[in-house]
Amino acid sequence: MPSLVAAAISSEKLLSLSPVDLLVIVLYFVMVLGIGFYLKRYTKTGEDFFLAGRDMSAWIAGLSFVAANLGSLELMGWAASAYQYGILATHWYWIGAIPAMLFLGVVMMPFYYISRTHSVPGYLQLRYGEPARALSAISFGLMTVLMSGINMFSMALVMKIILGWDINFSIWVSSITVAAYVFLGGLLSAIFNEVLQFFLIWLGAIIISVLGLVEAGGWSGMVHRIHERWPGQDYTHLWSGLGSFTANPMGINWAGIVLGLGFVISFGYWTTDFLVVQRVLSARDLRSAKMAPIIGSIFKMALPFIVILPGLLALAVLPEKLVGESQAGAGAHTYNEVLPLMLARYCGPGLLGLGITALIAGFMSGMAGNVSAFATVWTYDIYRAFMRRDASDSHYVSVGRWCTVLGVLVSIGTAYLVMQFLSIMDYVQALFSFFIAPLFGTVILGMLWKRATPAGGFWGLLTGTLASIGMFAWVKGDPSALRYIALSPHAKDMAENMYRALWSWIICVIVTVVVSLATKPKPESQLAGLVYGATEIPSEGHLPLFKRPLFWACVVIVIFFVLNIIFW
Repeated sequence: MPSLVAAAISSEKLLSLSPVDLLVIVLYFVMVLGIGFYLKRYTKTGEDFFLAGRDMSAWIAGLSFVAANLGSLELMGWAASAYQYGILATHWYWIGAIPAMLFLGVVMMPFYYISRTHSVPGYLQLRYGEPARALSAISFGLMTVLMSGINMFSMALVMKIILGWDINFSIWVSSITVAAYVFLGGLLSAIFNEVLQFFLIWLGAIIISVLGLVEAGGWSGMVHRIHERWPGQDYTHLWSGLGSFTANPMGINWAGIVLGLGFVISFGYWTTDFLVVQRVLSARDLRSAKMAPIIGSIFKMALPFIVILPGLLALAVLPEKLVGESQAGAGAHTYNEVLPLMLARYCGPGLLGLGITALIAGFMSGMAGNVSAFATVWTYDIYRAFMRRDASDSHYVSVGRWCTVLGVLVSIGTAYLVMQFLSIMDYVQALFSFFIAPLFGTVILGMLWKRATPAGGFWGLLTGTLASIGMFAWVKGDPSALRYIALSPHAKDMAENMYRALWSWIICVIVTVVVSLATKPKPESQLAGLVYGATEIPSEGHLPLFKRPLFWACVVIVIFFVLNIIFW
């Protein structure tokens, strides 16, 4: 996705709000603050504040699981990417999410939940020891505040592009609101607001898809218009153009999509990023914890219809051609402005306010997710582990509340730091390849291989992280290195991101295995509840078939394959 920074600098406001639209936005801010004040009475203990009392139903946890991912780049970023790359952007929602979410629910959740850990770094401490926990906690804390800063900055830029609002005003209003409701109600408040925000996003964004399809003459009419207006580029097929790097607008091949995105990036994010895993840990029992990601995957499969489809419709109906930032001249609209242009096309007073509220809700959901996850990891995996081990539960709740404020303040600082980067998407993908890809290697080996040792886990994670950063620096310093990292001189930035993640995962796994074979493993008695083969998983044989998580995972995977075949 091209730079939002240049768009903010070069664009005057695209839309103007009526009093009715402003009222809708104000009511939204009042509502999320009201939820925070109301839920404060239910957050007395650490379990309440950091894990919502472990009392969420599978549906609430599942919706929150998906909503926490609806951050700054979802609505604006992927609508822009869909205009630029076509339906290929859908891969980030289907193969880049669904298999990993099902794997989390069916395979990995029993270990997270049975171990009663508060976080993914907490699991690593139980499995590998303090050094692995410290490394993952510090890197995760750094990533969360950087990602939260991206959400803040992106929201501020969107409000500037769309409405002409001052960047500083948008950053501070949104951050203070998020800090207030997470400070008051912790994860419980964040979860309930994320569920509210999820439905607001659907209500606000579905308008564009429905009215756009009506104008384009349905799906077939839209496809016909796109082929007519953009000959020579295949924007409407998921897989048929992935035989080579040059046969599709993204400059990537099927191996990069399947292995880099579908395996390493996807599984790394959905199974080890505590931002989303924390929501599932709030479930009331193991079955609910296993069902939550499966329920979330159903909604995730539907999201392209409100995130990707507006970008495809723009290819069909917008009279002007949008361009990248480097080609933007005076008065030209860029990819980043796809969603606001479509909002302006279809939404009048009231509906426009709902659409803008959907954008704000998406950004604030992403901010709240990062801030609440940061507060948990800092309190349990850094402060309690290394600074004060034996304080009271109420002390840790107090620390968690003030960590929320600290996280927001640091995020504000990183929001201003992000202004120095030309491409926010490159920044985000780099962070994922640095921290998420190698972490997945460490966690999955720890869960599936009893022989993995504490030394192997630590050195594998450290080496994988440093290797990813090194590859990133190599390509930045010598662009010709792209042919070695992405296996082709014709690869584009997105392909580099996918392959860099794949190599860092492979390096992490190799180092973990080699070091583990050379060092002493933990006795099997210490691996109960942490590793397959040493843990008794509760049987679900007494449940009716339609209540078993594995049954619904199979249903979802069938739908997943059918959708990929339909849009092949």
